[in-house]
Amino acid sequence: MAELNSELLEKVRNKFAQVDTCPVQGERVFFENAGGALTLKSVVETSTQYAAIPDNQGRDNPGSHELVRVIDQAMKDMAEFTNAPGGQFFVGESGTELLFRLISNACLGTKANGVVLGSTLEHPATRSACARWSKIANQSHVLIEHDDASGTVSPSAYAKAVTNDTVVATILHTSPVTGMGVELAQIAAEIRKVAPDCFIIVDGIQHAAHGSIDLTSYDVDGYVISPYKMFSRHGYGVAWISDRLSALPHDSLLDGPEFKWELGTRDTGSYATLSDVVNYIDWLGSELDPDGDRRARFKAAGTAIAAQEKSLTDAMINGTGNLIGLSKIKGMNIVGGIDNPAREGLVGFWIDGVDSTDIVKHLNNNGIRTHLRKADYYSSNILTPLGQTSCVRVSTCHYNTTEEVAKFLHVMQKFA
Repeated sequence: MAELNSELLEKVRNKFAQVDTCPVQGERVFFENAGGALTLKSVVETSTQYAAIPDNQGRDNPGSHELVRVIDQAMKDMAEFTNAPGGQFFVGESGTELLFRLISNACLGTKANGVVLGSTLEHPATRSACARWSKIANQSHVLIEHDDASGTVSPSAYAKAVTNDTVVATILHTSPVTGMGVELAQIAAEIRKVAPDCFIIVDGIQHAAHGSIDLTSYDVDGYVISPYKMFSRHGYGVAWISDRLSALPHDSLLDGPEFKWELGTRDTGSYATLSDVVNYIDWLGSELDPDGDRRARFKAAGTAIAAQEKSLTDAMINGTGNLIGLSKIKGMNIVGGIDNPAREGLVGFWIDGVDSTDIVKHLNNNGIRTHLRKADYYSSNILTPLGQTSCVRVSTCHYNTTEEVAKFLHVMQKFA
């Protein structure tokens, strides 16, 4: 698995807006991708174009017909990109809002006294939704303890916890705090062995930008993405739901389409920008596998993205050139450990006796954009068991370079 070569990486970087410069700060290295990835230039152009259109979908005029065509194409693109086994895609207010909707309908559509199963690794979007709606549906909410040392949760942990009363299960594909992914297909398989009719809902928000998505292989019922973390823009989320989840009772208009999950008129531009993202992944794959079909190109792109990001995080941890890595800094603690195969483009750390706030400020003052994770309602589930009130999160994406890692390590050496 090889990272992107310098020529292709330059082409990739040219596809993104503000790749090395902030309009407010000036020149900077962007290592805050887990908070929102860089935006494709094509997405910026598409958003501008659709913001000017006054027409709505569903009218009998040429402008409206084109909007419907664009939406249908986006649905097709997303289905091909994620290898979806039927079901439907729809957009909503945000990834968090969509997770709440999927979980609420799954809980209300299943038996009372059942079990809603999740893990302590999860983002509060799923944990909060499950806590609220399991109670309303008179169900038990059970959380599996994640492994603090590895920063993830295993299939065997789910296997030990699932029972035939499990009616809804949630899985976090990748943690935005530890940066570690889970073995999604294996976890789903363990759940299905014991509770085959369980509705399995996945938070794919952090994972989506860091490799391939293959919904057919996962055997789940819901998968949610926040497009602003996958090279698009803020203001909407996108969800895939299986046919059987689609059929559950849900909020909809009286006498409206039976399986329609969207509420109101959505922004056609949000759909169009999904096509921009899929077309970008397709382009990247064509550079790597020019003779492959579209699915092969998606796989090639996902493999290269994962390899590039592993190269970057390995350099951060172990060093590059004559620069020592984070692991060699006195008092350094790396979330999930130094050598963790589950890591997806993110390194979290703290230094004994040093306020992580000071590290983030120092990096930012030297043109390195990172983020402080505090033990608040977003991250306390990860940090509190580690005995920490905060940590530094350095998150990469495939368009970042080893030279940018070197700049980061140079600034860290000055601080240390």
